[in-house]
Amino acid sequence: MKLTRREFISALGIGAVGSSLGSCRLSKQIEQPNVLFIAIDDLNDWSTVLGGHPQAITPNLERLARRSVTFTNAYTAAAACNASRTSLMTGLPPYKTGIYENWVPWRKYIPEAVTIPQYFTKHGYWSAGAGKIFHNSFPDPLSWEDYFPSKTKHFPPYIYPDNRPANMPYYGDMYRDFDWWGHDRPDEDTGDFKSVQWIGEQLQKSHDHPFFLACGLYRPHLPWFVPKKYFEMFPLETVKLPEILENDLEDLPEAALQLIQRQKIKYHDRVIKHDKWKEAVQAYLASITYADAMLGRLLDFLDSSPYVNNTVIVLWSDHGWQLGEKTHWRKYALWENIAKVHFMMSAPKGAPGLPKGARKGTRCRRAVSLQDIYPTLLDLCGLPAREDIGGHSLAPLLGKPDMRWDHPAITSVFTGDLAVSWENWRYISYGDGGEELYNLESDPHEWKNLADDLGFADIKKRMRAMLPKNPAAKVQRGSTP
Repeated sequence: MKLTRREFISALGIGAVGSSLGSCRLSKQIEQPNVLFIAIDDLNDWSTVLGGHPQAITPNLERLARRSVTFTNAYTAAAACNASRTSLMTGLPPYKTGIYENWVPWRKYIPEAVTIPQYFTKHGYWSAGAGKIFHNSFPDPLSWEDYFPSKTKHFPPYIYPDNRPANMPYYGDMYRDFDWWGHDRPDEDTGDFKSVQWIGEQLQKSHDHPFFLACGLYRPHLPWFVPKKYFEMFPLETVKLPEILENDLEDLPEAALQLIQRQKIKYHDRVIKHDKWKEAVQAYLASITYADAMLGRLLDFLDSSPYVNNTVIVLWSDHGWQLGEKTHWRKYALWENIAKVHFMMSAPKGAPGLPKGARKGTRCRRAVSLQDIYPTLLDLCGLPAREDIGGHSLAPLLGKPDMRWDHPAITSVFTGDLAVSWENWRYISYGDGGEELYNLESDPHEWKNLADDLGFADIKKRMRAMLPKNPAAKVQRGSTP
């Protein structure tokens, strides 16, 4: 029997959960910790925490790592902003909803979904946020009690040059955001500063109920327009390009080559033609350091607040980014640079789901997914668990980061294109049957595809068995939910 998407969601019981929660706010419970929920857009592993680029300057990510468990092998559920954020915030992975792409108005197709802030609100929390948490095209007023700038407009004003593009030669309006510019305006005039300021003001207030506060930083998302001082931290002549292998594409399957070719003329070929590779890397590094500075302000606000010892902190990036590796730019692929994300969690002592608190300053090498955030937060805060969402509570790993963990992380990009991350392995399966297999411990750049090597047939078979069965077809434009 075939189910419609609406029937599928109903079968999961999400609608029943939403209706049974009730609308009455619980009385204040001091044993329930607050939540500070921090998102950084398009951040790959180029930080001093994950070590993806030797010139990264990210002291505040390090600062947060010292009070958190850092998951060094954390992966997105989807290699696109909307799909990643929708799956994280609703608990429903793309391979079940069919939401793989950025254009999909997710609430239309899964109207009964109960997001993380909705669920917290229903259980007595005050939920508010600022900046980019959901994909910018689809803010969700149902999820929030308050939002900056508003429930229907999640982006504060950003700074743009009078004439665009500023540095990358024009290719077409659709690609004009592939650009960078160091401006003379102070941090205080930038959008992310304003989002942090608003969240900081909420942290300075007295609250009658525990809160769920979300702060979404937009940089290092394109366009890379940040104050000039951040560019100056990376002199152009010293910038190091990503490590590449000249014949890297020779062992890729046809589906991967087609994926690269669809983007190559628009990005990599143009970058090389105009000698802009170093400039682009400089701009991305500058944007990361700017975002890190905004994170530092946010941590300052928390540390000077009365909530510093009773707040769960979670930081995540929605997916990574490539800057010319395999001649590919941006996201929309399943390689490590794109699938791997920043993910840190800090839990105070006394948290209902982890009385001893998270192990500060530790690193966990187990493969985990952003899909795990929802159930973990419910566990840590003592809220009723949900059986109708994906992921697993990471509370055990927060207490013992080196314990055995047998749950793989699944990443999708299009219908049938899926990746499995488990231990030190990555397996990619394309809808046309093409495959890639990498040992990330010995081959962190994914230069040697082992999928056709009979010596690794057993590990490939094992990882193939971890793939979700019958992934949902992608939502089609104009389709009926």
